[in-house]
Amino acid sequence: MLGSKALTKVQSIILIALVAVAAVGVAAYLLWDNPRQSSDTIKIGVCADLDKPWAQEDYEGVKLAVEQINAEGGLLGRQVEVFGEDDDGGLDPTITSTALNRLITVDNVDFIIGLGSLTKLEIIAQHKKIFISTLGVEECEQQVLDDYEKYKYYFACSPNSTSTRVRMINSLLNLRDVTGFNKIGLLSLDFESLRASFEVLESSLSQKGFEVVYKNFFPIGTFDFSSYFAAAEAAGVETLLPIMTDEYIPFVKEYYDRQSPILIFGGSLGALPRPSAWDYTDGKCEDVCSGSIGAAVGAGYPLTSKTLATIQAFIDKGFEAPLTALGYDIVRFILADAIKRAGTIETEAVIKALEETSVETSNAKKFTFTESHAVMVGSDPNDPEADYMLDMLFQWQNGELVPVYPKAIMEEAGATYTFPDWSGPWDDLD
Repeated sequence: MLGSKALTKVQSIILIALVAVAAVGVAAYLLWDNPRQSSDTIKIGVCADLDKPWAQEDYEGVKLAVEQINAEGGLLGRQVEVFGEDDDGGLDPTITSTALNRLITVDNVDFIIGLGSLTKLEIIAQHKKIFISTLGVEECEQQVLDDYEKYKYYFACSPNSTSTRVRMINSLLNLRDVTGFNKIGLLSLDFESLRASFEVLESSLSQKGFEVVYKNFFPIGTFDFSSYFAAAEAAGVETLLPIMTDEYIPFVKEYYDRQSPILIFGGSLGALPRPSAWDYTDGKCEDVCSGSIGAAVGAGYPLTSKTLATIQAFIDKGFEAPLTALGYDIVRFILADAIKRAGTIETEAVIKALEETSVETSNAKKFTFTESHAVMVGSDPNDPEADYMLDMLFQWQNGELVPVYPKAIMEEAGATYTFPDWSGPWDDLD
């Protein structure tokens, strides 16, 4: 069974970069239980940190999607086969290159799924292989714009850091409209990429009239957050936006036990927007809010007509409901749709088909790509009923996950913000 504390991919663009691993070798993983099939199969490769929960979830999602496709007769009358290589999270370019090159030159895959990076971008450009990233990487997307003919093989199925930052700011603006909370605290894992991202976020918040009165970073694996809460409280923080992975469990417990007069809202808290988080935190996550792309799947919210069916498909296979189901969506809906429309797996034809994608997935009523091969985010102004990919927030209310962003979905659900039953800045609200 998948670990219930699998990382969310919020946004979190930046969260994936947080995985600090000390693995020193490359382990090749065959992701399909059958022996290698004939060249008549369509081969999909997965290049990811396969011993980590978030990657395992994508791995299981790809396998599940392929199993369903094959049961329906395959694609273009051909069965689909899956291969995997462990890239150690992309921390070592040599390991990353070896893993990706093995998929291409040894396993002879036709398409690749994984976490995008500039290192991988150069390799897929050299071999002219379509790569669909489970994470939006702005540098790769810019390369597609700057040199389309060389880098057109790259696509991303979740938002980049800019889109995530927009969600953070807009959700705080919505909260401020209701509460007046204007004093913001930022707390994050201590990584260079996050420090740079927080500098931009702080500047953007200031431009919107917010006061960032507290900012701090903590090392991965931190279990005692008492000093961080004390400092944030002393600074007068009203709303704290945290970025962390599995540290969310001691963080949330500390927050509840000390009855901190701060609202936890809008950040990325590991697997918090998932039913099992209630048990992992002993129910101390009440009124805490976080989310990311794919949060609707993790929370069990019927965002599209496919969301609940996807969740049930995982459960039927003996897994916990997935956090994002991005790997599943790529194969089951996005890539399969493009191959069918192209009528071939020839690279140029599939690229053109992907560029014309407009399909419903577990995470989007209308999934489509931008000119840079990034995923389109937000609502379709020409079709109010067909949202693109949405970056959602959920708040724990009475032991249930309730959508509180985007505003339209919050209103559609008839939801409101809730606040802890101890004293805080919310005491002055009507």
